[in-house]
Amino acid sequence: MVQLYRTIIMGQGPGVSNYGSLLFHMSVYSQTGYAIPWGACHALAYATGNNAYISNATLCAYALANVLSNFNVNNATIQKMMSYPNQAVVVLGPYEVEINLIHPYMYFLLDIASWWGAMVPPAYVDAHGGVQPNSPNSYLCQYGLPGTGPYEIESVTGTPGEFTEIVLKINPNYWGNNYPAGSLPVLDQPGHIQIIDLKISESHTDRVELFAENQAQLSYVSSPFLSQVYSAWSPYNQYLPPTAIVHIDWDLTPECIMMLSMNTQRWPTNITDFRLAIEHAINYTALLYTYYSPLLNTTLATYYLGPFTPLNPALYNPDHLPFYSYNPNLAIEYLNKSGWEGDFYTVLPNGTVIGNPSGQKLPSIPIYVIPPVTPQLEEQLEIVSQDLSQIGIPTAVSYVTSSEFDSWTSPSVSGRLIYDVGWCADWPDPIMQMAISILTGSLPTGDYAWYNNPNVTNLLYEAAFTTNLTEQIQIAKQVYKIVYNQAPYVWIPDPVPYFLVQPYVKGIVVTWTGYYYNTMYYKPVTITVVTYSNGTKVVQVSS
Repeated sequence: MVQLYRTIIMGQGPGVSNYGSLLFHMSVYSQTGYAIPWGACHALAYATGNNAYISNATLCAYALANVLSNFNVNNATIQKMMSYPNQAVVVLGPYEVEINLIHPYMYFLLDIASWWGAMVPPAYVDAHGGVQPNSPNSYLCQYGLPGTGPYEIESVTGTPGEFTEIVLKINPNYWGNNYPAGSLPVLDQPGHIQIIDLKISESHTDRVELFAENQAQLSYVSSPFLSQVYSAWSPYNQYLPPTAIVHIDWDLTPECIMMLSMNTQRWPTNITDFRLAIEHAINYTALLYTYYSPLLNTTLATYYLGPFTPLNPALYNPDHLPFYSYNPNLAIEYLNKSGWEGDFYTVLPNGTVIGNPSGQKLPSIPIYVIPPVTPQLEEQLEIVSQDLSQIGIPTAVSYVTSSEFDSWTSPSVSGRLIYDVGWCADWPDPIMQMAISILTGSLPTGDYAWYNNPNVTNLLYEAAFTTNLTEQIQIAKQVYKIVYNQAPYVWIPDPVPYFLVQPYVKGIVVTWTGYYYNTMYYKPVTITVVTYSNGTKVVQVSS
């Protein structure tokens, strides 16, 4: 109870983004500015006899924060509050709680089984900043918390947002240490590697060098540079193929979708035909090719037609709609129609005037990107810009900081028309965490297109809170058809999950939430070169 309430009232990470409409009312949050677990104010009033908590959200929020920041299970008032039956989480006894959701929700137990439902010791929070309403605990964000997992944090150094080094060490008190080897599920195994040294935000050059010199066991570079890593990985590249160091998870269920968002509330991207012109002007094959790896002779990316990904296969594109075609002539037709609708004109490279020649000339459309921009992304932006210029849409790439990007809390912000963004689900829910986020919210919550279709909103919330999969599929079909025809986003390639791994690192287990250090172990690789009398050489590899 304490942990769930704490993350909600603090606005800490997943508290607000994941538990809205489940453990607290979003309408109350928008009206009062406080995310308060439903029924908690009544529980305070019940425990203290002060009914002012029910009508005063500020008083309730700070009183709840005070309880959570000075938590004492032996306090009679707190016990009375925790046992109040009509609230989000009710304590039934020393080892049992009851969670009461606002709506039926089929994914909840699956979701809280991961780190979003992790319990942390209240005393540790109290000792490092405590609980304040709408105030995420910066210490916990930077240094982590004590837990019951196979590793614990030894040290954190560096500057958050820049270079950071986190050192983990084996947790001697891990509960899994008490079980016979092999008796636990694979993800619950005790750790094998004693020290895990994480270096975050290393430069590309350093990542190549550290891996080539065997100072890094796991790393990543974008697909065009895999050949560079393999060439630098000497002398082992004489004996082992590229597949020995590139771990690709082709079958991993994706939780992200990449897109160019188009502001549906500002001219000219508020014109549906203008957005459809952009959809059909882009050469998606060329974009996909930017992920081609000559080293592996394969393309390390794929396409997903939003607003869902195959995170839940039953809901992903259930009517099998085709991906938008690269069709410049069709794009020009849409652009011409939008020019008359939006009272503008533009000129094709051959001099042909498109749209209303009596209207205003179409200005340059900015495409906003958050640095750092990799050479791969530069190539993709160049492809998009060239493709749009061929149908008479001039563009210019503009760079913005993350803080500036996050400050765009209104669709009327001048010039904010197209953004290069991605959205990843926090937990395995394709509706609440994917479609609702990017189609019914505002920019900070994921709706970068400021899409505003009440029908779609109602359909998605109906689907989110039904436990009938057949009904969800039928709703997904309706949503897909509407969004496909209104085109608020350009869906662009999503990289296939892969990373660099030294061949002596074994036990790699990857899920959609990431890989697991505790399953990994080292097993030496022996390379033997046998030279025969006729000069023939045979390489034998064993591990």
